[in-house]
Amino acid sequence: MSVSPRPTTKGSKLQLGRPVGLPSSPDKAVLDRVPNPHPDTNYVARFTMPEFTSICPVTGQPDFAIIVIDYVPNRFLVESKTLKLYLNSFRNVGSFHEDCTVSIGKRLVKLLGPRWLRIGGYFYPRGGMPIDVFWQAGKLPANVWAPDQGVERYRGR
Repeated sequence: MSVSPRPTTKGSKLQLGRPVGLPSSPDKAVLDRVPNPHPDTNYVARFTMPEFTSICPVTGQPDFAIIVIDYVPNRFLVESKTLKLYLNSFRNVGSFHEDCTVSIGKRLVKLLGPRWLRIGGYFYPRGGMPIDVFWQAGKLPANVWAPDQGVERYRGR
């Protein structure tokens, strides 16, 4: 059994273990990272947010999506509580589907420096058309299994 890694942040107070409110916007959200207890091993970590919400910047209407983030950590892992708060902060700000998805991916890459990261934003239809957005950074290391993201294609009723 390994000892829990000591969390570290980039110039911020750690949010783990204390009450923290929902950030008013993604720009104000603080993402914490922790040391990877297995930096010598390539493996995929997955986060799935099945109830992601954002606001259309044109109409102000809510948009709903499933966000799936897969990454091969290097030295750091994202702390899940802060990731949840960050993702939930998108519900307060107008942002297009493409901007939401790519911004999340870029922010995680900047924070973590992973060996590989991919993100899929599977947005539910509004106005009759679903929009899916995919972004990745780096190359999946050899001999690492990254399963399909498992989100069904949208089929109308």
